Amino acid sequence: MDIGSLNEEELKAYLTGLGEQPFRARQIFQAIHKENVLSINDMTTLSKNLRSALLKDQDLDKLSILKEYRSKVDDSVKLLYELADKNIIEGVLMKYKHGYSLCLSTQVGCRMGCSFCASTKEGLVRNLTPYEMCQQIYRVERAYGINISNVILMGSGEPLDNYDNVVRFFDIINSKNGKNLSLRNITLSTSGLVNRIYDLAKRKEKVNLAISLHASRDDYRKEIMPVARRYCIEEIVSAAKFYSEQTSSRITFEYTVIENLNNTDADVERLSKLLSGFRSHINLIPLNPVDGFKGRGSGRRSMEILKDKLEKRGLSVTIRRSLGVDINASCGQLRIKHLTKEVDF
Repeated sequence: MDIGSLNEEELKAYLTGLGEQPFRARQIFQAIHKENVLSINDMTTLSKNLRSALLKDQDLDKLSILKEYRSKVDDSVKLLYELADKNIIEGVLMKYKHGYSLCLSTQVGCRMGCSFCASTKEGLVRNLTPYEMCQQIYRVERAYGINISNVILMGSGEPLDNYDNVVRFFDIINSKNGKNLSLRNITLSTSGLVNRIYDLAKRKEKVNLAISLHASRDDYRKEIMPVARRYCIEEIVSAAKFYSEQTSSRITFEYTVIENLNNTDADVERLSKLLSGFRSHINLIPLNPVDGFKGRGSGRRSMEILKDKLEKRGLSVTIRRSLGVDINASCGQLRIKHLTKEVDF
């Protein structure tokens, strides 16, 4: 039993089965998710007998920070975490004027197969549990003495491919008796698993949705993103519109700019037709070099021209500010280098 991945009601049921009073559930939940306690023995509000019973099959220490890389060009920190089973995941801590944001992982590896993304190069190893997602936040807060005010599910893995654990993570991290992080301060980035976008929309939770689009036509998207063989662009946009309607939110479309392949005038026209008429935003992203991907990134001037053309067609557009370019801060890059022994510890 992983009590860190249980919500408060589930904890009550578990503890009742042990012959304990239901009020113990809140004590344990707050200790784990509000006070950031990492040992059952440190839960001094519990009786010795209960602590002994929990210690028989509980270990709250699921994750540790293996290594940090601090950027020399900005305030970002790239983090490698080691899980209890020795698997490696990664994240990025970013400092903004409004506070600290943490990009966290939802899987060990990824099976989506996007050709320009390092996360998927070693395939999917396993899903992360809700508590392993929570612990990425708690460990960073403890290590740096800070409060994480925004979370982006954009590290290793496809969040909607680990749907059940991700929505459970939302319930736990949003609980008023725990971290109490507003769902409006969480962004979920997906390659476009249409069925799960609809599932998430029906929950009517106001999590921000970011869709990795990266192409305006299906034939090219299929080349760089195998998920496009399951869902065409129009299906993804339809699901995005439904999500926007159900949650009263703006949908961000992430668009990695690949010179002469997805930034032509024809692409501009197609994007204008696809993304007009609902609350949408395009985030243009500089391409980071990934072994095996032959596409060439656009320069800053080329991206500004693309932005201007899209804006003239009434679309909301920004160019993502590159953080941690000197520390392999893009999804999966540092983990792959660690696994292939390309970084020195």
